[in-house]
Amino acid sequence: MWAELICGLFLYRLVKRFFFEDDVDLDSSHSNALFAVASERRLEKLHQGCKVYVGLQIPDPDSASRRNIDIVLVTNQEAVVISVKNVSGIVSVDEENNWVCNDAKNHKTERFPNPVAETKQLVSILEEYLEQRGVALPEEYLSFKVICPNPSFRSINSDAFPSEVITYNQWMQLKPEQRSLYSGWIKGALLGKKKTQESLSEKLNSVFSTAPIWDRLELKDNKYILGEFVEFKGKQDDLQALRKIKRSKVSRLTVQKMSMFGFAHSTVQVLFAPRDYRVEGPSWTSQWEEVNVRSSTEVVFQPQNSKKPRNYKLSSVVSMLLSA
Repeated sequence: MWAELICGLFLYRLVKRFFFEDDVDLDSSHSNALFAVASERRLEKLHQGCKVYVGLQIPDPDSASRRNIDIVLVTNQEAVVISVKNVSGIVSVDEENNWVCNDAKNHKTERFPNPVAETKQLVSILEEYLEQRGVALPEEYLSFKVICPNPSFRSINSDAFPSEVITYNQWMQLKPEQRSLYSGWIKGALLGKKKTQESLSEKLNSVFSTAPIWDRLELKDNKYILGEFVEFKGKQDDLQALRKIKRSKVSRLTVQKMSMFGFAHSTVQVLFAPRDYRVEGPSWTSQWEEVNVRSSTEVVFQPQNSKKPRNYKLSSVVSMLLSA
């Protein structure tokens, strides 16, 4: 009897792993943490005119590759590069300046490069990219922070972490709806520096709105996945209807579920918009179109930290944002 139960459990996990991988939450854990910081805490509401950009891929000439930047916060006073580390457990810094995370709950110990040093390097790469895009920044205009939003994050010695590291408790003290409670890094970021010309922030917003980013897949229950859209899969007539969705023309699509003649269908609302920042003045204006397809149609999406693509049914998709 026990052997049958064990074999049954093994087969269940095997089938779930290979046939229902779109239900696995591992790929969305980091992305969810990013959007929890960028959205749930409402960074854009902390200061009038503030803009938040998530999932940037900035070209790095030295490595001939793109470097991931979790979040960039742009205000009229400065721009802040934010790295989000969704780590749990007791974290310390070893002799080689690495972070060591002891997670007793999950019985594991992880060691990874110091995110403070990594984020500081991203500031230099971003500054060089902005110069190539024609935006020269004043000295110390770019700053950085490392936010650890996991409530299970603990440190052995808080003095070992510089002021750029924002712990869960510090993060939860922010009250966007009460401006009088601005404190710590957000006060310094938003109110503490000499105000520069608004034209500079406008230039930055123009650059970041057209900068390379990860594609973004939003699923039900406020789950997000950053990665790369691959293709659609489904019935031939549905694929034919979706052929117009091309990265060069489409920036965003949303999905609404509906029923037609007893069959589950999804209405895909597609935003056609100019994508190339090098073109002076759009040759055509943005417009929405609708496409009706079966809800069983699948989105093939390559998650950021996964070695292979995964399939997600349109019935579980809320929206998808495509990079240029």
